[in-house]
Amino acid sequence: MHKIAVFASGSGSNARKIFEHFKDHPEISVTLLLSNKPNAPVMQHAKDMRIPALSFTREDLYENGRVLDLLREFKIDFIALAGFLWLVPHSLTSAYPDRIVNIHPALLPKYGGKGMYGMNVHRAVKEAAEAVSGMTIHLVNEKYDEGKVLFQATTDLEPADAPEDIAAKVLALEHRHYPQVIQTYIENNL
Repeated sequence: MHKIAVFASGSGSNARKIFEHFKDHPEISVTLLLSNKPNAPVMQHAKDMRIPALSFTREDLYENGRVLDLLREFKIDFIALAGFLWLVPHSLTSAYPDRIVNIHPALLPKYGGKGMYGMNVHRAVKEAAEAVSGMTIHLVNEKYDEGKVLFQATTDLEPADAPEDIAAKVLALEHRHYPQVIQTYIENNL
């Protein structure tokens, strides 16, 4: 059985899609949610699905090793970031080489890097008058949004689309593709 930990910071719509996708999977399960925000709505989504949901601090991730200890305690062998905004430290990327994925709400390498998340990305896409946007699923390394691209999907944009419209179109792509890309990657690489 492959065990996934999901890292999330916010509302958790992508995390929820991952939980639902693997709910009855015979060989892959989501066995832990970790969040840097103890009151994030994603915590309740996990609890509703009977997935252990734990929060952690900056010190737990970057200094004292508590996050890595939790991953080992739960026998996690794969990590999916779903709206997790902190940079993943070397301690995790070295413990989970090519076994951490992230989803980004743009077509990398455009609109990536520190500070490029959520509506910041969609506003930048709008300001650039892009005709197409989309999402990228990539492996995680120690730099924001620079890991190997695994999958991209696109959506056409209309000149009248506001950043909120772009966000809705991209989120629909994320929900449609992220869980399946995770499953395919695990099945082919672990």
